[in-house]
Amino acid sequence: MDNILSIVTFIPALAAAIMALFLRGEDEAAQRNSKYVALFATSITFLVSLGIYFEFDPANTGFQFVEETDWLLGLKYKMGVDGISVLFVMLTTFVMPLTILASWGIDKRVKEYMIAFLLLETLMLGVFMALDLVLFYLFFEAGLIPMFLIIGIWGGKERIYASFKFFLYTLLGSVLMLVAMVAMFSDAGTTDIEALMTHTFASNSFDVLGIHVVGGMQTLMFLAFFASFAVKMPMWPVHTWLPDAHVQAPTAGSVVLAAILLKMGGYGFLRFSLPMFPVGSHVMADMVLWMSAIAIVYTSLVALVQDDMKKLIAYSSVAHMGFVTMGIFAANQQGIDGAIFQMLSHGFISAALFLIVGVIYDRMHTREISAYGGLVVRMPAYALVFMFFTMGNVGLPGTSGFVGEFLTLMGAFQVNTWVAAVATSGVIFSACYALWLYRRVVFGDMIKAGLKTMSDMSMRERVIFAPLVVMTILLGVYPAVVTDIIGPSTAALVDNFNHSLAAADLSATSQTASH
Repeated sequence: MDNILSIVTFIPALAAAIMALFLRGEDEAAQRNSKYVALFATSITFLVSLGIYFEFDPANTGFQFVEETDWLLGLKYKMGVDGISVLFVMLTTFVMPLTILASWGIDKRVKEYMIAFLLLETLMLGVFMALDLVLFYLFFEAGLIPMFLIIGIWGGKERIYASFKFFLYTLLGSVLMLVAMVAMFSDAGTTDIEALMTHTFASNSFDVLGIHVVGGMQTLMFLAFFASFAVKMPMWPVHTWLPDAHVQAPTAGSVVLAAILLKMGGYGFLRFSLPMFPVGSHVMADMVLWMSAIAIVYTSLVALVQDDMKKLIAYSSVAHMGFVTMGIFAANQQGIDGAIFQMLSHGFISAALFLIVGVIYDRMHTREISAYGGLVVRMPAYALVFMFFTMGNVGLPGTSGFVGEFLTLMGAFQVNTWVAAVATSGVIFSACYALWLYRRVVFGDMIKAGLKTMSDMSMRERVIFAPLVVMTILLGVYPAVVTDIIGPSTAALVDNFNHSLAAADLSATSQTASH
């Protein structure tokens, strides 16, 4: 199908426009229609995106389904996917119908709520498909707006504080990225991402304000992009916006934030940092590896002392993203394969964990761990699903969580055994906080009066969890579903990275000889 990427990207935006123009009123019928239109649009987007998945050729390491046309002031509208980005597109279209189903209980400004999620889907898909710097930046930044509104309007008591903190953290990080993009354009003369991936930026060391910059311009541009992507992930120590955003966001907002938005940071490292600034990435790799290891241990320990379920899972997300950055900057096949696998796995498992919190929050209207206990008596199906995703989050063999963590640790071990050793201790800490949460909520005596009338999961809730269970098991027992698609592209990325480093060493040697 021609222009399939644009069709998939803009179906949700088209549905949002139709809702804005033609759906009127706030009565029950209008609210129901808004929900059905949003569910229909996101479901159609997923079904059409399956065409991308089934037509994709993993052996081709270049960009596929490329669409290119003149756009604005000499800029190009250019879209395409490769083995690294195609599965993030599928993750986005897979998760979005589930978030709409999870929003069925929303009864305040329903039309606007659904429009915000539809626009957010279009902008997230655009990030993973854009092959032009300016287009990428527009999608990347515009995605802040719907999420800002989702937290700020439909969030909890501290929603205004959380939404502004989320917006300012991510926006400030991206300002430096914009400066670096201008420098890239002035050096390479193009904003085409495909061309920039083959362009060699200067890596000659120089002094700035008395500081010796190893790797020169590449290191400076790496740091500018790193500022944006590290906040988006988020990495320690710029992670503090995430727990606040998760706690205040509605359940569906937390799901999208954890499952998809955080992955934009990891995707950015893979699309820009490693291929475009290999020398800068190599120079800063040790710093990033240790930041990742510290994040895994520190945020796991912080998760242990939380009394809010959402906050605990939010800190768990930061720890799991530590494995991702560790794998990416190990810069070898196992590490990068593991990082991508971990991001996809985390997309399913973290989405499920926030939905699990949402199930009991809808009944009790509290997220305090101390307010629960003994739920297995009244909610056996819920207890089973909760246990399954707790085990996935811990990284139990047979679930997708194990494969990603194992591969990233293998990759890191080849580069820095101490980093790998510290990170491995985080696996033990994750078991501590995850099982502690499960025991407090599900087991024990049911002494709270309000819990004794709670009903088990409804059919709608079971339908939401079923595909997430299937994907977590499928990726756990048959990881080739992912690795066969990403393998050739990550192998090409690693080869180009090593080749660029070797060429930079040769040029540095020749310069020294000439002096």
